[in-house]
Amino acid sequence: MIQGPTEKYLLEKIKVEGTIHITLIDPEKVTVEDASRISGNSRDSGTAAIMIGGSTFVSQTHLDDVVKAIKSRVSIPTILFPNNVTGISSHADALWFMSLLNSVDPYFLIGAQILGAPLVKKYGLEPLPMGYVIVGEGGTAGIVGKAISVPYNKPELAAAHALAGQYLGMRFIYLEGGSGAANPVPPEMIGAVKHVLEVPLIVGGGIRTKEQALTAASAGADIIVTGNLTETSGSKRKIAEIIEAIKKHGN
Repeated sequence: MIQGPTEKYLLEKIKVEGTIHITLIDPEKVTVEDASRISGNSRDSGTAAIMIGGSTFVSQTHLDDVVKAIKSRVSIPTILFPNNVTGISSHADALWFMSLLNSVDPYFLIGAQILGAPLVKKYGLEPLPMGYVIVGEGGTAGIVGKAISVPYNKPELAAAHALAGQYLGMRFIYLEGGSGAANPVPPEMIGAVKHVLEVPLIVGGGIRTKEQALTAASAGADIIVTGNLTETSGSKRKIAEIIEAIKKHGN
């Protein structure tokens, strides 16, 4: 599969800037107006792309409306982050075509992907092959995805999962600490995973401060995802601070 425009864009941004930031918007937690505002604020702060998705079901109509609102507000890529086939919208640019590598349920390893692939093809979405690994607390994503979460004190186990994903042909690896996690993925785990990878490493979950973002970037994260910040007061300032810290690291 050849690289599409969104993948090329992300890889070039990483090459030029070092670590980059992506804003995650959970359509279940925002109105259409909120989504438009958050995406605009994030773009103005320097985020590289907007991810849209959550861990639980949301109305297909509302998902479509949220994606369209974001698309009308910003020109940076919109990337779906689907928890199931219901998380696919024809209005986005791309989609993380991912397998939850530490799920005990075959549905999240390959079943949902089989059901979703024809829709991705039909809608003309750009698939971004990704190995998804739940670590630490795992949060709702871990429960819904029936994942055996990798403990934070087992970095070598996270590295083995990530390497398996790379060898299976996945072009991104995502370490997910879980939405609202009390603690972000530790630098020791990020470093261990990055050491064995040749593909970009995404890290998300529990990153709320510029210091935490800088720690993740310094440990080897190529992409840092923040989501819960978008749901709090002062989110524009917090996102801007995180992105500024990441860019300083890249320089």
